[in-house]
Amino acid sequence: MVHYKLHYACVACRVSFKRFPLDSGAPPCPNCGRALVCAGHDFAPPPRRDTDAWSAVAAVLGAGLRYEGLEPCGCGKRPRLPP
Repeated sequence: MVHYKLHYACVACRVSFKRFPLDSGAPPCPNCGRALVCAGHDFAPPPRRDTDAWSAVAAVLGAGLRYEGLEPCGCGKRPRLPP
């Protein structure tokens, strides 16, 4: 089984990093030391100067959501997409 890196974001510093998931929790931000928030596999960080976009990212991540392109239902089948 292949394990891919996840995107982790620090909303306070407006930076994003790719890391392997840790069993011990979220890794710390190298800039400020706060815990990074897991943003999912499909997170595309906005530019640092775009504060409005980072506010939207903070709202999404604060609600407990992640940027994932495919939400599995648990049945093991991929959803059928329209042609």
